[in-house]
Amino acid sequence: MASDTEVTLFECSSYFRSIFSCFLLSVAYVGSLYVWGKHLARDHPTTIKKRCASVMLVSLLSPILLYALSTNADTSQSTSHSLWSYLGVRSEGILAAVFIPLLLTMVLFLGPLSMLKYEDLVDALPILGEKSIWKDEVIQTFWLRNYVVGPLTEEVVFRACMLPLLVPCMSYTKAIFICPLFFGVAHIHHVIERLRQGNHKPVHIWFSAIFQFSYTSVFGAYSAFIFLRTGHIIGPIICHTFCNFMGFPEFGTVLRYPPLRRLVVSILYIIGLIGFIYLLFPLTEPSWYSNNVYPW
Repeated sequence: MASDTEVTLFECSSYFRSIFSCFLLSVAYVGSLYVWGKHLARDHPTTIKKRCASVMLVSLLSPILLYALSTNADTSQSTSHSLWSYLGVRSEGILAAVFIPLLLTMVLFLGPLSMLKYEDLVDALPILGEKSIWKDEVIQTFWLRNYVVGPLTEEVVFRACMLPLLVPCMSYTKAIFICPLFFGVAHIHHVIERLRQGNHKPVHIWFSAIFQFSYTSVFGAYSAFIFLRTGHIIGPIICHTFCNFMGFPEFGTVLRYPPLRRLVVSILYIIGLIGFIYLLFPLTEPSWYSNNVYPW
């Protein structure tokens, strides 16, 4: 699987083959979280370290499936690219891919960013706080999972490996909305752990799971859009890390602000949403990223 090997995406004989391949990747990713047993909570440092190792291994092996379903191609064919290119690992347009999608995402989060406090930054990114914080194993593993391993492995498996399997069988639009379903469903496994703990009522657990499925699917669609528009995986990874840091917008907190601040933050929410919609396609113009892998 050398980097200079030219391949074409597999010939799509049916939607089933494409969907089933993505299903296998999803099962492998989620299944790897449970190979270590269930004697410790998911947020225990030991559990986090083991699960990080598991999903890293899955993310390293997943491209093999993509390669197995591709075909060797004549390098003179304009539609052929290296496997790395299909995975979004390219040098052309890399600087734009690093910064512009993040800037676009920050525009969407203009309102939440205006609510951010220094304490929030220190809690989420210990590197900005005291060096002694890094000695806390819980902080170390939480940071590793949420801001490094999680975004990296999820984007590799659920975007870089799945979208090349889907796009030969359907339009980009369909692939963008179907791919996140695997990503959203993959988060449902948290229900099992929370039900086993018995700390919350099942109805609350399922409501939370449905809510999480909804917003992770929306983010997954956005991430898939960024991947196909830019032809790079680095943009989705960085945006994923940023969104993990920001979390879901706390609309309820805005209502508790004094009238003037509430008005200002609300306006910033609206400006951010309108700006995001207006800039979505201009800031993801494929030519800016030298994207000839997934032509629009």
